[in-house]
Amino acid sequence: MDKNLKILPLIPLRGITIFPYMVLHFDVGREKSILALEDAMLADQRIFLTAQKEAKIEEPGEEDILKTGTICNIKQILKLPGNTVRVLVEGESRAELKEYVSKDPFFKAQIQIIEDKDYGENKNCEALVRAIEKNFDEYMKLSGSIPVETIISMDELNSPGRLADTISSYLMLKQEKKQELLECYDVVKRLEKLLSILANEIEILKLERKIGTKVKNKIDKVQKEYYLKEQLKAIQEELGEEDEDKREIKRYKNKITRAKMPKSVKDKALYELDRLKNTGPYSSEGGVIRTYLDWILSLPWNTETKDNLDIKLAREILEKDHYGLKDVKNRIIEYLAVKKMSKSLKGPILCLVGPPGVGKTSIAKSIAHALNRNFVRMSLGGVRDEAEIRGHRKTYVGAIPGRIIYGIRQAKSKNPLFLLDEIDKMSNDFRGDPADALLEVLDSEQNSTFRDHYLELDFDLSNVMFITTANTLETIPRPLFDRMEVIEVSGYTSEEKFNICKKYLIPKELEENGVKNNEITFSDSSIYKLIDNYTRESGVRSLERRVASLIRKAISEMMEKDKSSINITVTKVKYYLGSEIFTYDKANEEDKVGVVMGMAWTGYGGDTLPIEATIMPGNGKLQLTGQLGDVMQESARAGYSYIRANSHKYGIESSFYKDYDMHIHVPEGAVPKDGPSAGVTMVTAMISALSKRKIKHNVAMTGEITLTGRVLPIGGLKEKSLAAYRAGIDTVIIPEKNKKDLLKIPNTVKNKMKYILADNIDVVLKNSLLNRD
Repeated sequence: MDKNLKILPLIPLRGITIFPYMVLHFDVGREKSILALEDAMLADQRIFLTAQKEAKIEEPGEEDILKTGTICNIKQILKLPGNTVRVLVEGESRAELKEYVSKDPFFKAQIQIIEDKDYGENKNCEALVRAIEKNFDEYMKLSGSIPVETIISMDELNSPGRLADTISSYLMLKQEKKQELLECYDVVKRLEKLLSILANEIEILKLERKIGTKVKNKIDKVQKEYYLKEQLKAIQEELGEEDEDKREIKRYKNKITRAKMPKSVKDKALYELDRLKNTGPYSSEGGVIRTYLDWILSLPWNTETKDNLDIKLAREILEKDHYGLKDVKNRIIEYLAVKKMSKSLKGPILCLVGPPGVGKTSIAKSIAHALNRNFVRMSLGGVRDEAEIRGHRKTYVGAIPGRIIYGIRQAKSKNPLFLLDEIDKMSNDFRGDPADALLEVLDSEQNSTFRDHYLELDFDLSNVMFITTANTLETIPRPLFDRMEVIEVSGYTSEEKFNICKKYLIPKELEENGVKNNEITFSDSSIYKLIDNYTRESGVRSLERRVASLIRKAISEMMEKDKSSINITVTKVKYYLGSEIFTYDKANEEDKVGVVMGMAWTGYGGDTLPIEATIMPGNGKLQLTGQLGDVMQESARAGYSYIRANSHKYGIESSFYKDYDMHIHVPEGAVPKDGPSAGVTMVTAMISALSKRKIKHNVAMTGEITLTGRVLPIGGLKEKSLAAYRAGIDTVIIPEKNKKDLLKIPNTVKNKMKYILADNIDVVLKNSLLNRD
């Protein structure tokens, strides 16, 4: 057998790496390891020690044990209580595990000894040794944990490999790093790796010492300041002078006395001031009390602005800031008129509901301007913590008041206009429901005694005018919704958008881009082109962005081509913005069987919705395509059942559901569609397909259908009518109960279209189907 090959008992160590020439003691508790020790003691007292890959493994297998370890000589064994043995070993040489001879009752393996190569008088090796000795000397001075005797023993080491192993054993390194050094068989590479590790450890020790020095200096400074302050206090007492704490107490007392507070608030402030007197100058409780007093003193308990009750001036301000929006303006004028008459009126809670971009937030700012009130805005989108509204209790670390009180302080008056934006987008979680906390805020009968958890004092919110905004009413909790007066801010018509763009958006963007003296002008036709073919929305945000884009491109052209002015026409719009983005469905030019024009409401406003129905031989299957939602599918099934029950009335074979399949399709299948208002449209298309009667091409319709043929009302009639008008429709069939909504439709549209009111499906069919040829 090769002299470097030996068969020795093996002990896997947990979290320990042993180097050659290293003396170490450790405890052995596993039965296998104790048996391996006993076998080694019966032989030549040599044992192979190597580390486990994972220290937490209790019973390691072959794959859990590292291959490179150290052959050690067992110097001493001491039995401890609890079947534990303490072993003292000395490392002899590194070795590599070749194969396992046996695994039970303990590990025994064939080991190959790895001897260090003798480099003789190698200059590179000598240079590395000197650098390592120098760095290790610095390491010992910085760490202070290595005995001085070690330096003496280092001088006796004449082998570079032994020097590297001895120094490695003294370093405080992670096991992974120690294992890397142990597995480095080449002496020069081992020295290079050790030098790199030493340099890194020295940098870390220097940084630790720097941080420690900084912390110590800071502590010393604090102690010095405390000592000097105590001396100063003693000197001031001897001279009869007041210290800073007493002056602070006096300042707070003067502020509380001068502040116009309710009696209960003043009593609370004085009580907290007495507590502040009794706390130490460096007490954390003192900081909490000071913050609390600052909040009480900063709130406008009796400060309010005087309302502008000039009705005509308020009307002028509202008309100047916004085009249209008659309902909103009239409600504000009503509020002012009643307040002027009665001399006192609690602030109303208005809820402006409408799609994005119609100007709900800017309307609130205009109302504040018209009323001469300070304006505060609080966004509720994503708020899910009840403490956001009511604040945190003072007992919590970092407690602050809620955003209602914070807004009142920001407004600097007790009667501001407070905008609660995006009230429909609140959420809730384990910290409570903010909607429940808002119930008291928005109740005019309760909010005169609103109590914030942090202040623990009643604050009168009855004079605050709260305005909320929402995109939809569906997600607003019912109790909260009951406290608000809803005003719908529906999407703008093309005519309204034209006026808004011409009177507000274009002047605003020209001013922001520094354009003066009619250098850039817009033709009316170009504005209509923008509205109809480059934006599709209920509001005007996208329109404003398009206007800004046109102005920027026009300015660029003026600079490049040295033009003094540019008039933006339809041609320029196409040139600057490219091809049209949006087009509208146009009415069919001829009457067809099974094709009917419906109307839909989307987040961008109204749109036309053509629906197609066809029949084919089959067994009565109803197929629906076009990515229809659950509600729309239910409307189709309800309509199909109505036709089956009343087939004789429309001249349809009573057995059609046995002999034919029905297919309903809504084009633009990539766009999801849902809602009950397509019910009458689908019924009309199905009856047309089954009876072979054509549908008038100039008719559009909307309405929900029931199993008995009743037509139920729908929403968004204004937007739907505008879409039908754009599509060239001149006759619209609507539910009879939507008659009241005709008042909201602009006269420019209403005068050019015929509206037919239907309370049942027969009226719809009578006015939409042609007689058989």
